[in-house]
Amino acid sequence: MTINVRHDHVGITVAPEHLDTTIAWYAEKLDFTVTQQFHAHGSTFTFMTNGDTRIEIISAGAETRNRVPTNLPASHDVERLHHFCVAVENLDDVLAQLLKRDVTPIAGPMHIDRIGRRIAFVTDNVGTIIELTTQA
Repeated sequence: MTINVRHDHVGITVAPEHLDTTIAWYAEKLDFTVTQQFHAHGSTFTFMTNGDTRIEIISAGAETRNRVPTNLPASHDVERLHHFCVAVENLDDVLAQLLKRDVTPIAGPMHIDRIGRRIAFVTDNVGTIIELTTQA
């Protein structure tokens, strides 16, 4: 038997004091909207979507690390979820719009011949790395 899977969402844990600013960051910078928020087991769960991309922001007892990566190679020094990736229609247009929203890339744009895509990386307000790629 083959187990068939499909991507559902990416979870991002934030300290309680960063919950509202993180929700605002995804809404203002990447045009996500809150689709559901609830409290359970001492945590707040917020689901946000943009098209068919869904993220879950979890706020419980996370500690603030203040380790926002400033470049891609340095971000490889820690074991953790490294990044999530969203596909965009025009990478240059999206990067230009993000610059207007005070979001600067930590890497790229660059072309990766092996996968035939252009990519760039940005971080959210708490340091979660987000890869942007052109659609295949």
